[in-house]
Parts: sequence; C-alpha cells; structure tokens
Amino acid sequence: MRAVVIEAFGEPKEVLTAGERPTPEPGEGQVRIALILAPIHNHDLATIRGVYGYKPVLPAIPGTEAVGRIDALGPGVTGLELGQRVSVSGIHEAWAEYFLAKAGQVVPLPDSVPDLTAAQLLAMPLSALMLLEDLNVAAGDWITINAANGAVGRLLNTLASQRGVHVLSLVRRADAVETLRELGAEAVVDTGTEGWQQRAAELTGGAPIVRAIDQVGGSAANDLLALLGPGGELISFGALAGKPLIVDPGPMIFKQAVIKGFWGSKRAEQTSREEMRRLITELVTMAATGALRLEVEATYPLESAAEAAVASETPGRSAKIALQP
Repeated sequence: MRAVVIEAFGEPKEVLTAGERPTPEPGEGQVRIALILAPIHNHDLATIRGVYGYKPVLPAIPGTEAVGRIDALGPGVTGLELGQRVSVSGIHEAWAEYFLAKAGQVVPLPDSVPDLTAAQLLAMPLSALMLLEDLNVAAGDWITINAANGAVGRLLNTLASQRGVHVLSLVRRADAVETLRELGAEAVVDTGTEGWQQRAAELTGGAPIVRAIDQVGGSAANDLLALLGPGGELISFGALAGKPLIVDPGPMIFKQAVIKGFWGSKRAEQTSREEMRRLITELVTMAATGALRLEVEATYPLESAAEAAVASETPGRSAKIALQP
C-alpha cells in the first residue's frame, strides 16, 4: 500500500516521503480502515519534528485522525460492518491507504455528516468540548482565546454559543476578524491594532473575563493575563510561537490568577467511557444537524504530503489541509 513515511525527525517538508509499505492486518479487537480523508493537525507536525509528547519508533507513518470505510474486521470484533463509514482519532499511521484502529475507537457516522466534517470531527472538536467543560463556566460568562481563527478557536465559538457562553476572540489580522464575524463569532479583536484592549472592553461591556485560553505562548500569554478578571484562570493549550510563557507576576498575584495546562490526549485518558460517549454523541448530533460544519481548504494526495505540510503552516489559511489516497 502507499503511505507517508518519516525515516528521521525534522522539518516536515524535508523528512516526509511517500513509499510502499505492507498492508496491515487487523489483530484481536481491531479493524482495518480504507482512508477517505485525513487532516493535518499541528500536533502531527510537532510529532514529525520530534517535539511532541509522543515520539513514534522510526521509521514511522504519521497521522492521528481520519474518516474512512471499514475494510477488514479482526477476531472478536462485533457491532461493526464491512464498508461502514467511520471517524477515528487518537490513532497512529493514518496517512496511508489503509490503517488499523481498535474497534472501540471508531465512531460510525450517519450519511448526513459530510466527509470534510467527518475527517476532523473527533480530535480538535473533542478537545475543544472537553476544554469547554473543564472551564466550568456558565451561560452569560465571558471567556477569551487567542489565535481564534484557528480550528480550536472557531470550534470553541460554536460550542460555547450553544451553551450561552460569550467568547472574546483575539486574532492578529484584519481579514481574520472579518472571517470570524462571517462565521458568527460574537466579539473579535485584532491585537495588532492600537488600543485593542479598549476595544475588547467595549465588546464585553466591561464584564469580567473568567477564563483565558492561550494557544500562542510567549508574550501573548501576558496579554491574556491582563484581560482576566479577579480569580480568573489562564489555560495553556498550545505554543504556536514556540516560546515559553511570559507573564507579569503582578497581575498574577494581585488577581490571584491560576495558570494551568490542558492536553486533550491526557484528558481523554482520564475520561470514563460513558462520559466520552456523551461528548462524542453531542458532536455527532451537531454535525448531523448542520450545527457543526468543518471545512477543508485543500486536499493533497499522499505523495504530496511534504507540500501539504507546508500549506498547513502557511499564514492566511482559513481551514484544514487534508490528505487523501
């Protein structure tokens, strides 16, 4: 089968190659899935660079989320059928014509969920939904997030609005402001403009911001800390800037603010099967009814994975880049 392969960790454009690999055979409790579409996530690229919390044994096939059709059933698998279209996340080696997953990991999908949404229904949406639940906020509360034009920011806006939670979205480009507004975001501010803090206060009506989600790191974290109300929480969700958090101890001390991290993979490990089923059902229902729609900006064949990785990190992208067989 055709697959994307890395022989060494490094820059994706330099180490991603296409090659032939043996078609995997499902073991006990596993299914083999024929790939339809697989998104490229930031954590996929971090894994390829060797800087993520998980390091595969090399040579390795990247890819952690996809939509596909069940191609083979391993021993002991019940309740699933050949040809069934499923979403799956938290796996490895998805950037290939065929890949394996535990039967308990796959989520069968109704026809009303399009492939573009199905391919990215679990990783980022589930992380965003778990994050929203962990924020412990109520209808009417204000939260804020930077890099809000990315997948998590757009998702958080959608999910929060379903629960009556207000979101102040911070971006760095004027066109991103317009894009988010067109998508229905309630309050969007370009932090590259002078006096953006005053604009933020006007949009929130002076209401306290109780939670702030940082996806950037560096000095951006301090900007969020400055926005937080007394007793607020700053959650580190990502590090797009590739720099350590920079925070002023004054606001942290006098606001009695809390700073903590969030990692969706670890959160999922600590979540009961019943709770996970509830969260996934909520996402599938939203996708089936059209309340949750996830777009793909461009698709690339497996052989062009290096080019796709570059496109995924090119500024100005408005949706995910994905791979197809």
